[in-house]
Amino acid sequence: MATVRGGEGHPLSGIVVVDLSSGIPGGYCSKLLADGGAGVVKLEPPEGDSLRRWAIGRTLAPGEDGALWEFLGCSKQSVVVDPVSDEDLDAAERLIRSADLIVWSPGSRLAELPAWSPAEVSRRAPGAVVAAITPFGLDGPWAGRPATDLTLQAWAGGIATRGSPDRAPVHCGGRPGEWLGGLFAAVGLLTAWQRTVRTGVGEVLDVSLLEGLVLTQSMYPVTTRTMSEAVGLPVPDLWPGRSIFIPAIERTSDGWVGFMVATATMWESFCVMVGHPEWIEDERLYSYAGRATRRTELEEVIRGWTSQRTTGEVLETCSLLRVPAAPVGNGATVASFDHLVGRRFYVPNPRSGVLQPDVPYTLGAGAGRRPAEAAPRLGQHSTDEPRPRPRPEGPATGGSCPLPLEGIRVADFTAFWAGPIVGHHLAMFGADVIHVESPKRPDGIRSHTLRSVGDDRWWEWSPMFHGPNSNKRGLTLDMDAERGRTLALGLIEQCDVMLENFSPRVMDHWGMGIDALRELRSDLIVVRMPAFGLSGPWRDRTGYAQNMEQVSGMAWMTGYADGPPIVPNGMCDPLSGTHAMLALLLALEHRRRTGEGMLVEVAMIGGALNVAAEQVLEHGAYGHLMVRDGNRHPSAAPQNLYRTADRDATGRQDGWVAISVEDDDQWRALCRVVDDPPSPDPALADPRLPVGARSAVADRRAAHDEIDRWLGRWCAARSADEIVEAVWAAGVPAAKVVDPQLTDSLPQLRYRGFFEVVQHPLTGPTTLTGYPVRFSGGPQRLHRRPAPTLGEHTREILGELLGVGDAELDELERDQVIGTRLVGTLRAR
Repeated sequence: MATVRGGEGHPLSGIVVVDLSSGIPGGYCSKLLADGGAGVVKLEPPEGDSLRRWAIGRTLAPGEDGALWEFLGCSKQSVVVDPVSDEDLDAAERLIRSADLIVWSPGSRLAELPAWSPAEVSRRAPGAVVAAITPFGLDGPWAGRPATDLTLQAWAGGIATRGSPDRAPVHCGGRPGEWLGGLFAAVGLLTAWQRTVRTGVGEVLDVSLLEGLVLTQSMYPVTTRTMSEAVGLPVPDLWPGRSIFIPAIERTSDGWVGFMVATATMWESFCVMVGHPEWIEDERLYSYAGRATRRTELEEVIRGWTSQRTTGEVLETCSLLRVPAAPVGNGATVASFDHLVGRRFYVPNPRSGVLQPDVPYTLGAGAGRRPAEAAPRLGQHSTDEPRPRPRPEGPATGGSCPLPLEGIRVADFTAFWAGPIVGHHLAMFGADVIHVESPKRPDGIRSHTLRSVGDDRWWEWSPMFHGPNSNKRGLTLDMDAERGRTLALGLIEQCDVMLENFSPRVMDHWGMGIDALRELRSDLIVVRMPAFGLSGPWRDRTGYAQNMEQVSGMAWMTGYADGPPIVPNGMCDPLSGTHAMLALLLALEHRRRTGEGMLVEVAMIGGALNVAAEQVLEHGAYGHLMVRDGNRHPSAAPQNLYRTADRDATGRQDGWVAISVEDDDQWRALCRVVDDPPSPDPALADPRLPVGARSAVADRRAAHDEIDRWLGRWCAARSADEIVEAVWAAGVPAAKVVDPQLTDSLPQLRYRGFFEVVQHPLTGPTTLTGYPVRFSGGPQRLHRRPAPTLGEHTREILGELLGVGDAELDELERDQVIGTRLVGTLRAR
């Protein structure tokens, strides 16, 4: 059995991870742990992880590992365990009992042995944290049902709003749900580890890919609906059917360029840039829905302007006017962008030399980064002689610890979504998180309000603020005032962690550079989350999640085969924030062992590049350029969305179902359900006898158009519920394309209590989205108090932590350094 090797001197050195998973989710989870220095041993059946044999651009030779496996397998060890060999199972049992962290997913003969279920593994290794990654979670009415990334995206609500209103909706290409599931599992393991090292008690983490997609595909749509309904406000028409962002991605004279015009100021600058300042006068155009009403006119002008300029010229002009814009990358181009080259966001694979994304963070102090080692060959470490391994530092107490992050205090200077989601994770799991805003310039997401600007305290009615800020305390400080900055430094001195996601120059302007912050306390962890990094050619560019999707290639893989790339729309915010949370947990583990603080840099673009890694790997290894293909995917055929007989409120037939067939058994099952045989292709003449020419995925892909027509006829005569009931019950992945505002009605999410209701002092009962990892050790309830009102806890915090008396607090409020009401004007979207 393997001698477990880790990365010496790195945050997770000495921690042993046993990987019982297969595929992308578990593979990415254990890679993230290996990158942090853990010793990862992958237990594989004799045939190996199915991901070893996966490649799109080339048929692999016998024994050859695919490029995606070579990336995800870096720095791991491989041990073959034959599920029918008692000797192998006994040896694996010994390794399991010595593990600190265990990653499990269904899909291999080994993991699916009854004696190797997550509960059984946890029973035999009670001091280990076990993460079980499944499509729907370990319990509930949908547990164990088949699913693909397409069907999960359909259930989660993201597909319904994406794409052109005159065509079928489109999913986000590249299987993002699987990557996100692995990321959430890794963050969950390291969060639980903070409790386990204090108590010596392990637990089971239940990771749901569906719940991960519900959290990340749309920005709190259920919160928007329920906040509106609770007080009798009309539910805002945030999703007028499907719509393309205007502006979004457009052709230039030499390629593509992407825009993200998110605020009123940005829209006004954009109008001036394209030579149409009169658009500023139309109030409707300040919203995406309003622009959709003039889509043809606007797009004609915008395309005329971009097509006459190079991508570089467009980006230069946008930079001058502070309009967020980015080049659109793909597998052939993204690794050559000057900023990504200069900052070494891509590094050579240690075996093949093919470029692959580097880790999406930079750790300071003595933590460094673990150099990647070549992925193991199948069974490469099966015959290694075992030896005692070092135990992680820090004695276990055996005591209780209700919340894993109790005792940590955080100064949260972030805004919008990517930054606050870091503090939100910390607050849900026990940290005291203080969200800092200015009474003059509060968190910009407050401008996405359900109220009119003239209404009293309209800034408190933003569902998008409520969503990622529950459990936090709220503090206001005017950072333009010297007294405000002095108080901010005093606050940071009382905290373990400081978070910020401004553009790099802001912190320097406030006199809060890393050197100044280090003087406050040596063990302070400072997490900075700029769009493109603290250095490099793009350092000062403004960037939103949509820009990260454009640069990374995520947008390139999303859309119709005959149309432009489409931005997935915002997924990179929680993707970035969760990668930052991973890096922060590594820093906390380093501090636990050494007492040292550090600067942690997590450029927003880094996480997106990792999730889109397959494109660069396929092109580098095989010369294959992956391209968008609507709702199809090389691993499944047929896979698509099909129109149903359902009609919307206007009487339009616009209901859809997702069906995805991954193997021959599922194809046979689908054909038994659909008894309307296709024609005129004789190879498909009798769908009940599909064996032979059309039994292989590649052959079915060749006949995809004909199969789509066949399935389309059958689905168009039936309701979505009827289709899903018949197809899913037969063992074929299927899903209804759900409105994102209605995901709280899904039986699986209701059973698992994924949505929780809190009582807000102004907005009343508010439904908040849960977290895609359930901890058997608690908390049982994540949202214990609502998001703070503006400055709600200012007096409490300044008095408690800094000793500011009532008289001084009154003076600070008179001078508008602090306050609970907005000072000046802030325009709503």
